Amino acid sequence: MAKNLVIVESPTKAKTLQKYLGRDYQVKASVGHVKDLPKSKLGVNIEKGFEPEYEVIHGKKKVISELRKAAQGKDYIFLAPDPDREGEAIAWHIAESLDVDRDRVRRVLFHEITKRAVLEALKNPRDLDRNLFEAQQARRILDRLVGYQISPLLWEKVRRGLSAGRVQSVAVRLIVEREREIQRFQPKEYWSLTARLEGKEPPQFFARLFKIGDRKLDPETFRLENEQAARELIEALRTVEWRVAKVERKERRRFPAPPFTTSRLQQEAARKLGYSPPRTMRIAQRLYEGIELGSEGMVGLITYMRTDSTRVSSEAQQEARQLIAAKFGEQYLPPQPPVYPSKKGAQDAHEAIRPTSLEYPPERVELFLSKEEFQLYKLIWDRFLSSQMVPAVYDTTTVDIAAGHTIFRASGHILKFDGFSRVYTEGRDDDGRTAGQGEEGETEGELKEGQLPPLAEGELLRLHEIIPKQHFTQPPPRFTQATLVKELEEKGIGRPSTYATIVGTILNREYVVEDSSKRLRPTELGILVTDLLVDAFPDIVNVEFTAGMEEELDKIEEGKERWTEALRRFYEPFKRDLEHAKERMRDVKAGQPTDIPCPACGEKMVLRWGRTGEYLACARYPECRTTRNFVRDESGAIQIVERETTDEKCPKCGRPMEVRFGRYGKFLGCSAYPECKTVLPFDRPKETGVHCPDCKEGKLLEKRTRTGKTFFSCNRYPTCRFATWQRPVPEPCPECGAPFVVEKTTKRSGTVRSCLAEGCKYSEIVAEAVDEAP
Repeated sequence: MAKNLVIVESPTKAKTLQKYLGRDYQVKASVGHVKDLPKSKLGVNIEKGFEPEYEVIHGKKKVISELRKAAQGKDYIFLAPDPDREGEAIAWHIAESLDVDRDRVRRVLFHEITKRAVLEALKNPRDLDRNLFEAQQARRILDRLVGYQISPLLWEKVRRGLSAGRVQSVAVRLIVEREREIQRFQPKEYWSLTARLEGKEPPQFFARLFKIGDRKLDPETFRLENEQAARELIEALRTVEWRVAKVERKERRRFPAPPFTTSRLQQEAARKLGYSPPRTMRIAQRLYEGIELGSEGMVGLITYMRTDSTRVSSEAQQEARQLIAAKFGEQYLPPQPPVYPSKKGAQDAHEAIRPTSLEYPPERVELFLSKEEFQLYKLIWDRFLSSQMVPAVYDTTTVDIAAGHTIFRASGHILKFDGFSRVYTEGRDDDGRTAGQGEEGETEGELKEGQLPPLAEGELLRLHEIIPKQHFTQPPPRFTQATLVKELEEKGIGRPSTYATIVGTILNREYVVEDSSKRLRPTELGILVTDLLVDAFPDIVNVEFTAGMEEELDKIEEGKERWTEALRRFYEPFKRDLEHAKERMRDVKAGQPTDIPCPACGEKMVLRWGRTGEYLACARYPECRTTRNFVRDESGAIQIVERETTDEKCPKCGRPMEVRFGRYGKFLGCSAYPECKTVLPFDRPKETGVHCPDCKEGKLLEKRTRTGKTFFSCNRYPTCRFATWQRPVPEPCPECGAPFVVEKTTKRSGTVRSCLAEGCKYSEIVAEAVDEAP
């Protein structure tokens, strides 16, 4: 019989640990949290010092019973959930639920699931960390106070089903403000001039206009404003002497990027692999908890994936140095292992995300990994290895060419030594800006210009042509999921464990949509709710305030702040704002009167809010059900959008079908409505990229019922009648390898993934239910 019990939160993690620990240890899984605040009420006694009213989570009584039974007669119970606040809370609640002497309960931490790390952790157990638990508890209560008290207000003033969140609402505000910045942006025309020149020796080369007089060109402050100005300057330059004024040669170094933190991994996986942050974290979780590697059994391949630290253990650095020297040569090793600074407030008890052992190169384990697991593992492997290598070295030449009262500049860059870039170079955001910069700010793109001919100061050059090109200044780019995570991190909003959840939540709530170019745009609903919250709760949706609250939680974790005091300081002004909002927040449901007459009955119309945004409705509703869509002109005045009649005939009554707007966008409705209520889809059903599991030939399409409910069915209908309400996700099942899994979101459980393959019991919560009032 086992002498000790080890409790983790994940069945996969339990399986890996059991292999390492042998007969003296029994390993059980809690399958996540066992206690939480109730779904049906606020669950926080504010008058009693914000006392939380925890209850056992639905379905976890059996788990607790099994853990209690397993704990009986054991020498020690080691609690080993993840090494962060959330893991500490899981451990704390498990300890409270076990009917054993607390002296026998110990907490163990490991940041990688390897035999060495696990055995070392068991040799050095500690007590449960009250500060860490209370920091998680304070965050949980903060989120509950905001979500459960603001959401009902939105239900009353706008419509049911809306939610607000302490962090999600700030993320939506960032996207809304970026959209307004783009709408306000006035592009400015400017022209560039590029000269094709030739010196004494080939090849010909290009130089770009850099200065006019003593002033550098800048699209915002000093520019050639139009074609006429460009042409006049070209004519003047045709007759002047072109002479090399200055030649500057330098050796420049481009340093490797540090090993991954959570946010950097999410950004780079989005850039290079096209993975969303939630998908990246699900894959990383599997790599961390353990992969079955044939005869070697379960092996954890990467360190803990929720971290903001760039620290690397000395053992891992030495292992990397040995591999680099053996594979690439001593010239690729820096004299000392590099040390990368972590950002302010980083939890340096954690390491950066890296392979747990360099004995498992990607090509060795590829056979045991799914395609996405292999791609992410290789990304982590290459990034870590390159971070321990020497810089890339470039010979750079910058030539200034005097022509009349102007200076043209040419640059050439030649790679002298590839260094770290032999293994890895950082990706670029798709707005053209580089994710990382080298020494003195040069970007990777600027280091690819090639070689210039030998040129000497004073040398006369021959002008072949001057090429003018029109440009316009560009607005700031819309966020992608990757750049939003970057913005959240830079502004101190959220923590490594929450970035992916934030992005998933705002998309699921339809406050934000992702367009065809993967850009995040606010919906009209997102803009409306943001404006209401900014007006009523200026602190809750304030970036600096939210970042300050994260720092308060850090202080609680460090023992520098009492959690109840931090909550009290937050709640007193929040309560005042809440009471004022109940009285002053605009009642969107009531409608806003206009002077526009109803085209059916002549009564004035009012502005109302629907799932797709604002629309005009007759004030005599429900006696008159006339509605109209509208747009606003530049002055803000309402312009009714006339209904668009199509050539398609109603299949029931034969009258023309009209283009209308509903909850899910455009659809076709009968022009005889409400007499005839026929509706048809406007667009073709969306492809999911998943093959039908029944017939194996067709593909699953996303469709909607006449009531707007989404379902998925085979495109070979009626030959194949397969259909499901659950959303197919084109990711392989981590349990049985089936080519896809399905996803379902409920208020009770959040977003749950499962497998449709017969006999497969895979089920995983990929996004917890978001706090909102019952």
